[in-house]
Parts: sequence; C-alpha cells; structure tokens
Amino acid sequence: MRIFITGATGFIGSAVVQELLAAGHQVVGLARSDKAAQELKENGVDIHRGALDDLDSLREGAAAADGVIHLAFNHDFLNFEAAAETDRLAIEAIGAALEGTGKPFVGTSGTLMLPPGRLNTEEAAPIPSTPRRSEQTAMKLVEQGVRSSVVRLAPSVHGLGDHGFVKVLIDIARSKGVSAYIGDGSNRWPAVHRLDAASLFRLAVEAAPAGARLHGVGDAGIPFREIAGVIGRHLNLPLVSVSPEEADNHFGWLSFAAKADSWASSARTQEILGWRPSHTGLIVDLEEGHYFL
Repeated sequence: MRIFITGATGFIGSAVVQELLAAGHQVVGLARSDKAAQELKENGVDIHRGALDDLDSLREGAAAADGVIHLAFNHDFLNFEAAAETDRLAIEAIGAALEGTGKPFVGTSGTLMLPPGRLNTEEAAPIPSTPRRSEQTAMKLVEQGVRSSVVRLAPSVHGLGDHGFVKVLIDIARSKGVSAYIGDGSNRWPAVHRLDAASLFRLAVEAAPAGARLHGVGDAGIPFREIAGVIGRHLNLPLVSVSPEEADNHFGWLSFAAKADSWASSARTQEILGWRPSHTGLIVDLEEGHYFL
C-alpha cells in the first residue's frame, strides 16, 4: 500500500514509518520544513510538502494514497481549543479526498478523553465536553464511504527519546526538588510502548474494520504514586503528596493529566487485530534509566 502519514517525523510517527516500511509498504510523509523533508528522505520516505493547516496539501496527499494515518497534532495545551479545531478541519479535508473509496483512514485520539474513575473499554464514548473532536470527526467518515478507524493512545507513549508527559513530570520534579502525586496517588495512567503503538497503527491501516475504536494500551492503569516513586528514587528526591488545590501550582499545564484517573483495557483491540503489546511496560522502562540521563 501507498500510505500517506502526517506527523511522520514525530516520536510516534517515526516509529510508525519504520513499522510500515518493514512490512513492505510505500510511505509518503507530510513535511512542513526542509529539516523534516531531509529526515524523511534519509529514512526512505517519499516527501509531500505541506502543513496541518494547509488543507489543499492534505487533500492532495490523501487523494494519491491507498490509505492515510493521521498522527500530527499541535500539542499546545495553553491554546488547546484552537489546536483541536485545526485537527478537526484537517481530518475533514483528508476525508473529503477519500470519500466513497473505501480506503482506510486511521485517526488518533487518547484515553484521557474517556470518562474518569473506571476501566474504559473500546465501547466507551468520549466525554462530550472534551474540545478535541478527532474521534467523532473520524467516525463520521464511515458514513462517507471511508474505512475509518481511530487509535486511542494512552497518556504515556514511552520509550527511548520520549519527550511527552513522563519527561515533563521528571523536569517538574527536578525544578521543584520533590517528586509529587495528588492526594493518595491512587489515580491511574494507562501506558504503551512506542514500538507497540507503531505496530497497532500498521495493523489498523491494513485491517481495522470501519468504525473501529482501538486502544493503544499496554499497561491498563499504573497508580500515579508508583510513577512518581520511581522518578523520585532515580533523582534522589523525596516523594510527596500535594492536595488537589495545590496541583495546578505544582504541575502547571500538566495538572489536568496528573489528576487523570482514566484507565483502559485493550482486550477488544487485541481480539480484533491480533495485536499483542510485547515491549517493556512504563515502570520497567523508567527503571532502565534512560529517562534520567
């Protein structure tokens, strides 16, 4: 298949690219800069110049492909509604190019968009109030004759080179001089290794049925206190509890995720696609030490 991928040079996207190439697919990556184009070229990826807010470029890239994986997202949590709107428009533009073809589209969402305080399965619906509408927009493409599916990623997609939520937690601990959790720290985070996530995206573009909601989850739910404990031990910092009222001041923009208790199962995903997370879990990955170099 000729697969058009947005976010191809990102932490997850670059792993998806290698997964697709290893499976024999031709990959075309969206590049908004010369640096990104050079990186794609060096990795054996065809280049399509454009950007997430260049809707014509997205339509052109999708129209020339056998399938699309959409990973790009502007992670501006201080202006999240605008980022979410850009994403919605991008999905609609790609969908317009694929309309009536039956070709696959794989979008990206997150388990943090699901109801808190319970084990969420693939059947769970996103919280209606969440600004990010990636999943809802992707599901509408099914009615337009697109084999559309969505991968809900765990809040921690971890592995060597991760600069996501866990790395931010480590940076906060260093700056504050303590490794903190909120309340009793029993709220849970799902997690998935970057390479397991990459294999899931490949399987999804190859075989996910239209309308499938898939969970990129290896660890169903790790108590936040356990994550903070490993961070504190590796940094030789005390482990402390902060109150919910203190959380915003301590964690800054990340407080919404530090408070999250939205754990998830991937049993249905594994049943549908034969996906098997096989790489190390988050705690083992942290214990290996590369996050603290």
